[in-house]
Amino acid sequence: MQKYLFLFIFLGYTLLSSSQNKVFTHQDSIRGSITKERIWWDLLHYKLDLKIDSKNKYISGSNTIRYKVLKNYQVIQIDLQKPLKIIKVLQNNKNLSFTLDGYSYFIKLKENQKKGNINEITVFYEGNPLESLNPPWSGGFTWSKDENGNDFIATTCQGNGASIWWPIKDHMYDEPDNGISMKITIPKGLTNVSNGKLKGIIENPADSTKTYHWEVVNPINNYGVNVNIGDYVHFSEKYNGLNGELDCNYYVLSYNLEKAKIQFKQVPKMLEAFEYWFGPYPFYEDDYKLVEVPYLGMEHQSSITYGNGYQNGYLGQDFSRTGIGLKFDYIIIHESGHEWFANNITYKDVADMWIHESFTTYSETLYLDYHYGTEVANSYVVGTRGLIKNDKPIIGIYNVNNKGSSDMYFKGANIIHTLRQMINDDKKFRNILIGINKQFYHQTVTTQQIEDYLSRETKMDLKPFFNQYLRGIKIPVLEYKMKRSKIKYRFKNIVKGFSIPIKVMVNHEERWLKPRKRWKRLKTSLNSTFEIDSNFYIITSKLN
Repeated sequence: MQKYLFLFIFLGYTLLSSSQNKVFTHQDSIRGSITKERIWWDLLHYKLDLKIDSKNKYISGSNTIRYKVLKNYQVIQIDLQKPLKIIKVLQNNKNLSFTLDGYSYFIKLKENQKKGNINEITVFYEGNPLESLNPPWSGGFTWSKDENGNDFIATTCQGNGASIWWPIKDHMYDEPDNGISMKITIPKGLTNVSNGKLKGIIENPADSTKTYHWEVVNPINNYGVNVNIGDYVHFSEKYNGLNGELDCNYYVLSYNLEKAKIQFKQVPKMLEAFEYWFGPYPFYEDDYKLVEVPYLGMEHQSSITYGNGYQNGYLGQDFSRTGIGLKFDYIIIHESGHEWFANNITYKDVADMWIHESFTTYSETLYLDYHYGTEVANSYVVGTRGLIKNDKPIIGIYNVNNKGSSDMYFKGANIIHTLRQMINDDKKFRNILIGINKQFYHQTVTTQQIEDYLSRETKMDLKPFFNQYLRGIKIPVLEYKMKRSKIKYRFKNIVKGFSIPIKVMVNHEERWLKPRKRWKRLKTSLNSTFEIDSNFYIITSKLN
């Protein structure tokens, strides 16, 4: 039974790969490319004002979009997915006309858009938003009830796009430089938790509602914005981190308070480990939050959502099959790791989603390394290889909103682990991870930028390495023969130019080899022993 439960859990990850044979549409291109109606303006700030009618599963409100003009153009693209609809758009109190192509609205601006000007439009919208059938892997609203019959509501939107519930510039390349202000109006008696700091709560006696005002001052990726509503209780603590005092706030259902106080003790341990490996938490100004939700969890920026049942592992299971994965709460550690890789450093195109998931999945190993030692951590990451499928490349197809294989998780972590072995210097490896979070602080990036940075900092030509592991599905095979006082070895199943250093033990002494496509020889003594370090993600084959 446990085997089938584990397989069921893993199905959530395989959903990421469902587009392997997808035929791309006109809408995919509009959503996935930087169109001429997007590129001419730089997003500065969102001001979202939203009322949620849980009884009728209906939302209505507006989003004021502030932007800087980069070049003169008169049409702006804003996305909002059906069944929601834009009812009007205003600029300087003037109604603007628009046309609809799929779920992209092309709005004709009346004002002259002069380069350098800072302008705003306000988009009003309403409707019954799409309901999520399988959060967080499907987007939309989750309308549920807690054990006491209270409304328990949340949004998820990574796969479908944030335009599934609010009108935005729905492409990851451009984040609001100055963050977002959110005013969320909900039924009285419940609590709303969203991103950033809580600035105030307004009572609305006329319709028995309350408005919660949340403010994010840092750039934020669009799927990182969220709304959570429930019968929450709140507790908090201060974490003394690298950049001073960090407010850590926790919102959980009232009847889970005592369990949460115990389970969430892992948060300071997580922050200590990740600040050691990655540098300061990237959003001190916006706080850190962990918020209970009616689904597994998600990396919403400064508002991490949690639904792992107050237990270690992934719903009580261990992806590594070693037992080590039960030493930590997967959702607390993994989703918080995304604050560095996904929310601080964000992909420009979803095809490069591996940047988020590979580094973050490896953050689990680094958490274990910090608290339990390198040997335990190594066993964990090597143990996850049993879930690698090698069905298609980790990098997806660009400009059509297409993500690559779900191997971006466990294969991706093993790629980073292999690179760490190649560097063979944990101080240097750590400095590289800290440096990458400095170099690309609060930025959107491409795979090429990450490759170039790693090649420069490691002083290695990593192009063949990434071609092998990210752009193909072949795993290098290290073949070797032992005869008398010689060991012959070579790589097979490799791309052009691939060659990495491999650590081996010859007669229980450490040696480094650099296999290539052609056979190479190593002189040794008669009846030698030969072991290949299992921390390298390769296949070994002994030939007669």
